[in-house]
Amino acid sequence: LPPLLAAARLWRARRPASLGWVALRSLLLCTMWVAYYAALPHVPLSAAAAAYYTSPLFITLFAGLFADERVGWRGWSAVLLGFAGVVVVLRPDVRALGAGAFDAFGLLPLLAAVLYGLAMVLTRTKCRHEDPVTLSIALNLAFVAVGGLGTLAVALLLPPLPGLEDPFLFAPWVDPGATGWGALAVLAAAIVMGSLGAAVAYQLAPASLVAPFDYAYLAFAALWAVVLLDERPDTATLVGMAMIAAAGILVLRRPPANPAARLRG
Repeated sequence: LPPLLAAARLWRARRPASLGWVALRSLLLCTMWVAYYAALPHVPLSAAAAAYYTSPLFITLFAGLFADERVGWRGWSAVLLGFAGVVVVLRPDVRALGAGAFDAFGLLPLLAAVLYGLAMVLTRTKCRHEDPVTLSIALNLAFVAVGGLGTLAVALLLPPLPGLEDPFLFAPWVDPGATGWGALAVLAAAIVMGSLGAAVAYQLAPASLVAPFDYAYLAFAALWAVVLLDERPDTATLVGMAMIAAAGILVLRRPPANPAARLRG
């Protein structure tokens, strides 16, 4: 928050024009992360990630339903190809999926994907003219509020309620130590840049155009794994990354729906 507030002062960021829509966007994204984190101790990570990365499908669907965007066969093909690439990279365990991914906890990553799709279409339709720094500040304030209330609730609900014994999401506060605080600082800078970039992208371009590029997360995850952890992607991972890249190229080559835009191009 301090760097964001400094940036807002330096760049003279505007106050929200529609506080209600900005607050709803922030709440959707906060709920998205809570749903995803709550599922992780109970659902195989590959199953959770595969379910979450259906979000571009929901973005494209909601853009067609609520934003009156014409998706077209190229857009749908790009999204489906990108999703297929995600499945190839993650290779979810089908047996694990059948064993427990579709119980109540297994539906939480899918809920996270739906919430993310709604938040990004909302960014395009109702928060398009909001200052990106303002959107990022609002989101981080919501994180602090939700995290603070959650921490307080966990502290007061001792002994824990039945079903809330899991130490992952509902554990009491633990001092991260010097290394943990340093990692949190680096991650804070990364999430600020990421949230600003996502806000700008969905403000400037149709949601169905931006959505397939959400899959680029996996390519960069593989890159940082090589650089930071000395991990080498296997053949299937490289094939999946190529499919994701092809989806991005396909959506970029989609002709504009507006004839006037086609003439200007």
